Amino acid sequence: MPRWKELPAELPPPTRQLIVRLRGLKDRSGLSSRQLAARTGYSAKSWQRYLNGRSLPPQEAVAAMSRVCGEDPVRLLALHEIATEHRLEGRQPAARAQALESLPAAPAQVSGERQPYGRHLRAALTAAAVVTVLSVSAALLLAVRLTEARTQLAHQRDATAATAPATVSATLVPVIYTCRLERQDGRWHAGLSPTAEVLLSNTQVGLEVAEAQCLLRRAGSVPGDIDGVFGPKTRRAVEHLQKRNGLIVNGVIDPPTWNALRQADPT
Repeated sequence: MPRWKELPAELPPPTRQLIVRLRGLKDRSGLSSRQLAARTGYSAKSWQRYLNGRSLPPQEAVAAMSRVCGEDPVRLLALHEIATEHRLEGRQPAARAQALESLPAAPAQVSGERQPYGRHLRAALTAAAVVTVLSVSAALLLAVRLTEARTQLAHQRDATAATAPATVSATLVPVIYTCRLERQDGRWHAGLSPTAEVLLSNTQVGLEVAEAQCLLRRAGSVPGDIDGVFGPKTRRAVEHLQKRNGLIVNGVIDPPTWNALRQADPT
């Protein structure tokens, strides 16, 4: 169990709650920072910044960590949206203060000379108008960013639900898949899944895993039975393929490994 650093005192409550949950998720998974980086695509230094509260992790990082650790990402992504809204709302007062500071100072009154009352009134009205315009602009910008954030979150939820493979469970029924290998436009397919981006690692199951097993066998790296279960034999076959193709040897099927599987010639 790692000893976490104390989070910054000025961290907003929604962001603090998100980071605490991500820390707990990492602790339960038993993954090191390097292992987490290899499976999510975000560097170990990035995860150190995120988990120590120095920067808010992007939505994709939260979804990737949930998927790797076997957690439902919906709640964490909803909490991330709240933290993002809180951060954007916190910027609006600062923008107003900066706008007020940038206004030109009123000219100093010359001793013994009386300044016209109308000039002061016009200056005050001009300043008030500038502040109003800046406030409305900041509010509109905030609304646009929140709308974009909600749209992106909805797309992320749909993509996660559609592409995240399941994991091995006690109720799993063994299945043997048939490989229907064919080559289209210079790339190999086994007829089970067209994916080239889904991350696959230990204990995951499904058609994506079976597709990868078919392509591993065709490329000369024997994964065992074509059962759609990512087990030790499949991992060893993946590592063998990665080593042979000069890729990072981590036993995880990532986009570069998919590309090697789709294009590899048997050796």
